[in-house]
Amino acid sequence: MVRVKERYLLINIQYPEAKKPNPTIPDVVVWHQPTTSSLSPDKLLRAIKQTAQKYFGKHGQSCLETISVKYLSNATSTFILRVGRPHFRLLWSTLTLMDVIPVKNGSPCVFNVVRVCGTIKKAEQEAIRRARSLVLIASDHSRAATQSDDTLGNIFGGGREEDVEMVDFVDFVDSDDDGESEDN
Repeated sequence: MVRVKERYLLINIQYPEAKKPNPTIPDVVVWHQPTTSSLSPDKLLRAIKQTAQKYFGKHGQSCLETISVKYLSNATSTFILRVGRPHFRLLWSTLTLMDVIPVKNGSPCVFNVVRVCGTIKKAEQEAIRRARSLVLIASDHSRAATQSDDTLGNIFGGGREEDVEMVDFVDFVDSDDDGESEDN
């Protein structure tokens, strides 16, 4: 018996044409804004199959009949698709050709394939890693916007205690076999 091999595509939805409501909001936050809650896995699959039929005909549509949405997060604008290994490039090109969210009056967007994996576990780990990095980028930007004119404070972290690593003095003292410290 032969195992059916599949690929998992991690996709981010980005909004490059979105308007900034506030100039202090970083571009990375605007590009990775949450997707509307009316986007469902069924609507997404239907739009992908229609786009495949439009650009690749019946062959493209039939190749993508077995795709499925394994994960969809409207809050992070991220989803994971499962597709057979021979057809993942067709799916990738179909996603590249899509330019609007598949909902009524959908906004213009870009479907960015972030990673192609052989297991869903690796795709989930990458999604978590990317979400954490976006949070760090946004928090660094907000921290930079609120920094004071204190140059030394900005260089050394502004005296934030959570960034300072406490080092125990005992770690720097040489000890002999008895556990007592040497005096030089």
